[in-house]
Amino acid sequence: CVCVWGGCGEGIPVLLFAMGTRHGVAEACHYLGKRKSTSMACLLLLLDCLFTSAIVARVPYTKIDWDAYMSQVTGFLGGERNYANLRGDTGPLVYPAGFLYIYTAIAYVTGGDVFAGQVFFVLLYILNLGIVLLIYTRIDVVPWWALCLLCLSKRVHSIFVLRLFNDCIAMLLVHVALAFFQNNKWNVGMIFFSFAVSVKMNILLYAPALLLLMLKGMTFKGVAMALSTAALVQILLGLPFLMSYPVEYITRAFNLGRVFIHFWSVNFKFVPGEVFVSKEFAMILLVMHLSLLLIFAQYKWCRHEGGILSALGLHALPNGDKTSHTQDIIPSTESLRSCHSRLRTLTAEHVTSLLFTGNFIGILCARSLHYQFYCWYFYSLPFLLWKTSFPVPIRTITLATTMHVEVDLFIMAALREKQLHSFSVMPLHMFLN
Repeated sequence: CVCVWGGCGEGIPVLLFAMGTRHGVAEACHYLGKRKSTSMACLLLLLDCLFTSAIVARVPYTKIDWDAYMSQVTGFLGGERNYANLRGDTGPLVYPAGFLYIYTAIAYVTGGDVFAGQVFFVLLYILNLGIVLLIYTRIDVVPWWALCLLCLSKRVHSIFVLRLFNDCIAMLLVHVALAFFQNNKWNVGMIFFSFAVSVKMNILLYAPALLLLMLKGMTFKGVAMALSTAALVQILLGLPFLMSYPVEYITRAFNLGRVFIHFWSVNFKFVPGEVFVSKEFAMILLVMHLSLLLIFAQYKWCRHEGGILSALGLHALPNGDKTSHTQDIIPSTESLRSCHSRLRTLTAEHVTSLLFTGNFIGILCARSLHYQFYCWYFYSLPFLLWKTSFPVPIRTITLATTMHVEVDLFIMAALREKQLHSFSVMPLHMFLN
């Protein structure tokens, strides 16, 4: 029989499916789920816009880095191009040039006023949430009702509209890049990804998984062109500094060996200070990071292809039987017609899974996490939990438990130290992995 759901007219969906087949019922459920997810996403955007505006109106601003950002922007506008001389009240400038340009634009729009900056970041928060909801509604992993979990973080609201950290801008840009990657728009996505790196270098935690995705979904020539595009973006952004003081710019903006202060560490506060800053400890974390990436690449990310070597070797083979059984690849009609075609379309879920997991592995192995770094991975938590086989109550409880970071300031005030908090953060991160 044929069932009709909805109505007629432009913009009003009409759902037709054959109830006599399992495929028809599955398609109908899929469509209804998409409709519910889209409606839920729109409702959440509206409600969170009102809620975030109320936060700005009623909760006092927290002074941390805004004044330092404005001081660095003032130095840049004053003609200073030596990164060694660009400083704020929290220390020297340690972010690439994209950070300076964006906060210069923010300073121009807001006049450096804190409240105007908060209003700007409310818009930034809603835009970021909209992109994240778009990412989630494209894939059938998290149910429609669980999308509300993306809006429940007190800490993330604070990071965006009460602290005005540059982490927010970096995450917005990387989420835009992820949305393009979901559609296999690798070159456009790499432009946004490179812009995100130019704001804050933590975005490079996505790089190993992203490289693997591009190697699976593009030819080697295509990968080289995409990487060249990303490098060109960095060169163009840093050109004023590279032409005047190149050493100072490269060593300060891209300092991969920078050691954070042990006192502010959230995840490894329980490690003695002398161990925390040692090269041996950094090397252990690096080896653990690389090992986990290799394990996941071999046994999770490329398991349908038979391992990472086989996955990369597919570029030298025709797109025949080897790709037809691969759940993570959508073979195109043209690629099936021509054995010389090497282009493959990766599913949005596979792209999202690799990028979110790769970033979270980097979080687990990071030497120091500060409280604002929570926004680096918060938006991936519902996806990662729903990719597990845990029952729904366990997933929800686990996410609620990870949100105990929300009360960290109260714990600090009570304990004066963060060792116990640090002890609880690391097992939770390892459990999620």
